[in-house]
Amino acid sequence: MALTDTALRNAKPTEKAYKLYDEKGLYLIVNPNGGKWWRLKYRFNDKEKTLSVGTYPEISLASARVKRDEARTLVAEGKDPSEARKDAKAQAKLEALNTFEAVANEWHALHNKSKSERHQQRVKRWLDYYLYPSLGQKAISSITAPMVLETTNILQKQNKLETAHRVIQTAGQVFRYAIQKGFATYNPAPDLKGALPPPVVKNMAAMIEPKDVAQLLRSIDGYKGTLTVRCAIKLAPLLFQRIGELRHMKWVDLDFENKEWRYLVTKTKTQHIVPLSRQALAIIEAMRSFSGHGIYVFPGGRTHERPMSENAINAALRNMGYDTQAEITGHGFRAIAQTLGEQELGLDPKHIERQLAHSVANPLGTAYERAQFLKDRTIMMQRWADYLDELKSGATVLPFRQA
Repeated sequence: MALTDTALRNAKPTEKAYKLYDEKGLYLIVNPNGGKWWRLKYRFNDKEKTLSVGTYPEISLASARVKRDEARTLVAEGKDPSEARKDAKAQAKLEALNTFEAVANEWHALHNKSKSERHQQRVKRWLDYYLYPSLGQKAISSITAPMVLETTNILQKQNKLETAHRVIQTAGQVFRYAIQKGFATYNPAPDLKGALPPPVVKNMAAMIEPKDVAQLLRSIDGYKGTLTVRCAIKLAPLLFQRIGELRHMKWVDLDFENKEWRYLVTKTKTQHIVPLSRQALAIIEAMRSFSGHGIYVFPGGRTHERPMSENAINAALRNMGYDTQAEITGHGFRAIAQTLGEQELGLDPKHIERQLAHSVANPLGTAYERAQFLKDRTIMMQRWADYLDELKSGATVLPFRQA
């Protein structure tokens, strides 16, 4: 006979444990201490087994029967309910350990250690400010595309669309890592393609008129900042390199005999050779007595163990009265070289591109690429430095024609 709620409530403990049977293998054990435990007897692979279903009254008669039916369904499907429960507990434990934050921290430590400190900090900020608050403690395997998109709501309201795209891109990288490690099977980020409006692309502020560049060069010559910043900002127009790479210029990377600077391009992870003009070498030599005993040519203000601040060049430009949002930034010196070099001096665009450390197609691969057009670029860099001197002095400059 099937059990009733009344019979369960009235079941009193005795000196020995006893059983009250329901149907289809379900029964209740009443212990001498008054505890009442649900059990399910079933057969699997011709062996009789027992499954704990919980305690009464915490698990009601109706709930116990539901659990019984679920277990019997597993048996019918060829699955052992006891093993299924162990697997579920193990999976729950795994998911508790493999939260989005735990996996993301592991990914960040492994995949960003070779990146610049600035890049590492930027990615960590995106994780901490936007992804962790809502996703951090969720099992990474349970996160859906709408959940990821929701992390960008604040950014969308602030119209910070580029950052919103970066946040989703970062989440996608974390999910790819999780899939590779077996923590997840689905990456929701690709499903969000088109979910955000495209960001408005802003070009770095730069000058393209020779007369404006001439005045800028004269302002730089008159700048009264620290020796480090004065020399760095004088060198920046002479080279075609990124300000971040200029800041990290190391004495060990300079070849004074061959008049070259050889370094690793952080953005592309490729070796690059920069021919140094007479003017560039003079500026670098002016730093030798100040920083030649250390690592960096342009060290930080507090310690010579770190490079100059990433904001130093733009701060100097602002101190000269320039608007770094609309007129010129440190990065803008590259655009000046690219534009005036081609339009005013008639320099070969391929040589300019290679000097900018942009890839120029060649059949010999990256080992050859770093020295590509080196002889031509050596001539070009000296001509460019001479052109800037002439521009600054107000001389008439004639286009430079390639041989």
